[in-house]
Amino acid sequence: MRRSGEVLSLASFVALGIPDGMLGTVWPEMRHSFGAPIGDLGLILLLSTGGSVSVTFFVGRLLRRLGVAIVLAAGAVSAASAAVGFFVAPLFGVVVAFSVLFGVAAGLTDAGLNTAVGLSGRNRLLNLLHGAYGVGTAIGPVVVTLSVLSGSWRPAYVVLAAVDAVVASWWILLRRRDAALDAAGGSPATPAAPVGAVPDVASGPQGAAARSIPTPAGLRRRTAVAAGIAVFFVYTGLEVAAGQWETTYTKGHLHLSTPAAGIATFGYWAALTAVRLILALLPRPLSGQTVLRWGVTLSLAAAGLIWWDPVAAAAIAGFVMLGGALAGVFPALIGLTPVRLGSDLAATAISWQVGAAAAGGAAISALVGVVVDVAGVASLGPALTVLAVALLVLERLLAAVHPPSQF
Repeated sequence: MRRSGEVLSLASFVALGIPDGMLGTVWPEMRHSFGAPIGDLGLILLLSTGGSVSVTFFVGRLLRRLGVAIVLAAGAVSAASAAVGFFVAPLFGVVVAFSVLFGVAAGLTDAGLNTAVGLSGRNRLLNLLHGAYGVGTAIGPVVVTLSVLSGSWRPAYVVLAAVDAVVASWWILLRRRDAALDAAGGSPATPAAPVGAVPDVASGPQGAAARSIPTPAGLRRRTAVAAGIAVFFVYTGLEVAAGQWETTYTKGHLHLSTPAAGIATFGYWAALTAVRLILALLPRPLSGQTVLRWGVTLSLAAAGLIWWDPVAAAAIAGFVMLGGALAGVFPALIGLTPVRLGSDLAATAISWQVGAAAAGGAAISALVGVVVDVAGVASLGPALTVLAVALLVLERLLAAVHPPSQF
């Protein structure tokens, strides 16, 4: 059942990406239907982050106790419930409340699969996984645009609920099938870990060493953990802020129509997806450090192009370039974590990193929303550029703690 688990893992990340791609595109229509200020998108992001971050602290323990399949099924059920809540919400406050469930779903799925695949050392699958997320984020704006053209943004969330219901059912069926094969002695694989086992490293001798009195090597690893968390926080803030606010920017500043703005946002997420798939399918994979170095450097150039904005086409191209530049950064950071820290500490650190990523995606996007609300939508370019500079500085700090020659 290993192959089935891999395919379903990819499907889970497609489902994870759809609501992230939808939110920024649906926001102009959603806020008008509720009479909400433009900056209130930050409330949705902050509440969803609260749900996501709170869950990531326990994901490692849940994976070891319940197995990957059950954790991911629970994540899909949470997402389906949140989507139904968005569909029926009579007031904006109800949308905000249900956004917590979206966060719980994201925390279970994102941290669960990143931990399992990251510890397996299968970097191609890791890139494919995040490429699948990109497929979802590219689908999201299309679903919303078609829904809006039909008369309302709400049907988009019916589609999302249906997708998540299928994914949840699929995980449960796979878990039952593997359990039946195990009982019959016909499956050597562990049914709870279709993409790789999650060891209980905290109780092993290496885990004990990680908790002992700090040594220079131990302090170095802890510094790497802290620097890595900071990189994830800023990286995801940049990625999410660009994706969530692009539609508002292209409609409010570039004066594009709703279909054109939806296509432009699709271009950002599509670039993110395409580059991830290319990185996964290269005959000779690039090293994680190379992907990181080029990704953060090109992201700064792309953000600068959006800020410059000589013509509308250049700004749109800047978003596409930014999506492509950022594509390999998250998978590379996950893949390098066991190399930097060792598998004993990485099992816990990856969950923390995913939690930091969720926090950064929401907090920074909300902050950018405040900037856009106060200074106007044209301020998105400068805001993205500042974030790209911060990402470059933090990535250099992380590389200084563990020089590229060590990988």
